[in-house]
Amino acid sequence: MAYVEVVDSLYQKISKQFKAESVKVLQYLKALEENPKKGKVLGTVGGILIKELKYRNFRFYFIVDGHKMKFLSVDDLTDLLLRFVRMSDKKHQQKTINEIKNILKIIGPKGFK
Repeated sequence: MAYVEVVDSLYQKISKQFKAESVKVLQYLKALEENPKKGKVLGTVGGILIKELKYRNFRFYFIVDGHKMKFLSVDDLTDLLLRFVRMSDKKHQQKTINEIKNILKIIGPKGFK
């Protein structure tokens, strides 16, 4: 089973955007613990995959170690960390993806707070 982490800034944004429905959204994101291969791969930066998970009109972006995700089966993914870092709507999708890539290139995975 993988571990899902939502960075604080994204957690606050989800709470503000979805209000009472935020619990349902967070449960949807935490469902990746059971099925970590879910989501669309958008790109890779230095061995770190950027993936997208859709919920209604919103996209949630998370990063994961690409080597573990590619070569291990679902049962072997016990120490995998999936970190949700950003959220966007369809209009700002490419801008958000580019922002994630720039942060990963300059600072690395520790650049998300």
